[in-house]
Amino acid sequence: MISVLSAFIALVVLAWGLDVATLERGAASLPWFAYEQGLYLSGLLAISLMSLAMVLATRPVVLERPLGGMDRIFRLHKWAGILAAVFAALHWLIEMSDDLIKSVFGRAGRLDELEFGGLYEMLRDAGEEIGEFAVYLVLAMVVLSLWKRFPYKFWRQLHRAMPVLYLLLAFHAAVLAPPGYWAQPVGLLLAAMLAAGSVASVIALTGRIGRDRRVQGVVTAVSSPAADVTEVVCRLGGEWRGHRAGQFAFVSFVGMDRFEGAHPFTIASADHGDRTLSFQIKALGDYTRQLASRVAVGQAVTVEGPYGRFVLERQDRRARQIWIAGGIGVTPFLAWLDELRGSPASAPQVDLHYSTRSAAADPFVSRLRSLCAELPSVALHIHDSAAGTGLTADALGKDRAAGQRAEVWFCGPRRFGDQLKAGLRQAWGGRLRFRREAFEMR
Repeated sequence: MISVLSAFIALVVLAWGLDVATLERGAASLPWFAYEQGLYLSGLLAISLMSLAMVLATRPVVLERPLGGMDRIFRLHKWAGILAAVFAALHWLIEMSDDLIKSVFGRAGRLDELEFGGLYEMLRDAGEEIGEFAVYLVLAMVVLSLWKRFPYKFWRQLHRAMPVLYLLLAFHAAVLAPPGYWAQPVGLLLAAMLAAGSVASVIALTGRIGRDRRVQGVVTAVSSPAADVTEVVCRLGGEWRGHRAGQFAFVSFVGMDRFEGAHPFTIASADHGDRTLSFQIKALGDYTRQLASRVAVGQAVTVEGPYGRFVLERQDRRARQIWIAGGIGVTPFLAWLDELRGSPASAPQVDLHYSTRSAAADPFVSRLRSLCAELPSVALHIHDSAAGTGLTADALGKDRAAGQRAEVWFCGPRRFGDQLKAGLRQAWGGRLRFRREAFEMR
C-alpha cells in the first residue's frame, strides 16, 4: 500500500514539477512564488488522491490482481482519503497564510490575480466558496471514520455523501486551476483524475457499485454453534459465478439492512457447485449480535461477490506453509480445508495454528479437528489462552530449518498479526513471506 501511494504521489509531483520547470518567476518574489506553487501543489495532491479514493470505492475487480485483493483496495481507499484530507487541510492553511507572508515580506513581489470577468469569474468565485465549505465537511468525515466508537450505521449514511462532496471539490479544482495547466502534462493528469473521480461518483450516487455481481438467494439454515457465533447457510440463484475458497462477499439480509447496508463476510465453505454458501459470523457489533434472532430460514438474501485474493492457488509450493488463524479469522481456513478434503492427496504439508481464548468453549476447535483428520498432511496446533498455551512468534520460529523459506498466511486480529509478523521477521529474516487479509470497512 505504501509503495502504491508513494508512486501515485510521485507521479502527481512530477507532473507539477514539469510545469514549474517551464515557468519564469518574473517580478514575483520567492516567498510569494513559493506560496502560489505550494497552493497549487497541495490542491493538486488533494484532488488527485480523492479521485483515487473515489475510483477504488467502486470495488474495481480488475485491480484485485495488481493490488493484491479487494481487502487491500479498501485499505488503499481509506488511506488515499485520509491523505487527501491532509493535503486539503494543508491547502487551506497555505491559502490562509497570505496575511502572514504580507506582514513579514510585504506585498512587493506578489503575483497579480488574473482577471477573467463575465461568467468564468462568477464560476471561479463560486468554486472558491464551495471548495472551502466542502473541505470542512471532508475533514469532519475523516475524523468520524477514524473514530471507531462512532456507530457504523450512522457513519455509513454520512459516508454516502462523499460522492457529492467530491463533485463539489472537482468543480472547485477545475475552475480554479491555472489556465496554463491545461496545455501541460499536469493539466492532462488533472483532467484524467477529475473525469475518473466524477464517473466513480456518479456510479456511487446511482447505486451501481457492485450491481453486476449481486445475486439473489434464500437462507436455508441458521444456527448458533456458540453464544457469539451465528452460522448462516444460503442457496443462491443461477447467476452466481462461483467462488474460490478464502474469498468473501457482501451480504444483505432483506428486512434488516436498511441503514447498515451490506456487510462483508468470508465464505466459510468451499465451492461444491451447488451455489450454497456458508457464513460463520461473530457478534462484533450491534448488527452481528442481532443476526441470530432476526435471520430466519426462507428469508431473502442478496450476496455481492466474490472478492478477495486470500486463496489457495496463490501458495508458494516450494516454501514451508504456516497457516495462522485467530478467533473468527478461522473462516477462510475452514473453506480451504473444506476444498482440500475433496482431494487429500493434493493438500500441501501445512502447520495450521489456531489461537483461541478458550478451546473448551470454542465451536471451531472440533470443526478444525474433524476437517484435519481427513487431511494427513495438515498438522493442527490449538493454542488455548485460557490454558496458558497462547501462540507466540518465538514458538513458531523454534523449529525453523537452516535455509528454509516460509510462507505465513494469517487471518485474525490486526494487533495480533502485527506482533507475529514483527517477531517472525526477526527469526526468519528475508526468507519469510507474511500474507494476511487486511479487510476493514472503515
